[in-house]
Amino acid sequence: MHNHKYLEQNRKLLRNNSTSAEAFLWKHLSKKQLEGRKFRRQHSIDNYIVDFFCPSERLIIELDGETHNNPIAQEKDGIRDEFFRNLGYTVLRFENKMAFDNLSSVLQEILEHFNS
Repeated sequence: MHNHKYLEQNRKLLRNNSTSAEAFLWKHLSKKQLEGRKFRRQHSIDNYIVDFFCPSERLIIELDGETHNNPIAQEKDGIRDEFFRNLGYTVLRFENKMAFDNLSSVLQEILEHFNS
């Protein structure tokens, strides 16, 4: 279910071409900087690739750009989020702008979803 081989090239391509918001947030999530939790970026679960994944917390973090601000994309995101929730994952979505303008709030919200 995790990191299927057939999605490996897609994951690698996404990691090597991350958005500026993803790269910015990754600097704060990588190397167990957030309460010692390990995050993975561009991790696949079933047929979906998520921006960030914390296995120990069953937490998925998605950063959304302008392409997500239309009804069709929002419907697809809803279906995707429901799929993950049915598997027992929590999905947090933030606009790219939030990562830059309110990083402390984004990190605090992530922390609040840890099962300490």
